[in-house]
Amino acid sequence: MSDKVFLDTNILVYTFDDSSPQKRDICREILSNSLRDGYLCLSWQVLQEFGNVALHKFENPMPHAQLRELFEHVYYPHCEVFPSLELLNRALEIHQHTKYGFYDSLVVASALEAGAKTLYSEDLQHGRYLESLQIVNPFMA
Repeated sequence: MSDKVFLDTNILVYTFDDSSPQKRDICREILSNSLRDGYLCLSWQVLQEFGNVALHKFENPMPHAQLRELFEHVYYPHCEVFPSLELLNRALEIHQHTKYGFYDSLVVASALEAGAKTLYSEDLQHGRYLESLQIVNPFMA
């Protein structure tokens, strides 16, 4: 059984959020542990969304050099899921079944395609299983 963990964009964003130190620390621990244990997996979509937030929505936009360094040495080596027609179709099936938004359904489809056991996200139903994937909101007590 896979111990892979898939991180939704919000988990990566919170690792840089000094306005919410508790969430920041929880997300940094998740990222650190999954990197250390070799279980981190990400998707192209998550990298795109994170890049957009880091450049345009952070209170202090992330410098390009820092984002490039993160992409090259931390995130991209763990990017396992790339766009495909099959992924889009699976996301549509998940959307129809769960009524999640399309982008959330695409995250779930990506986590399933990567063979992840756990999807960390604050946006989805904590504790829900979709096939072999468990959704975990790390901020739930």
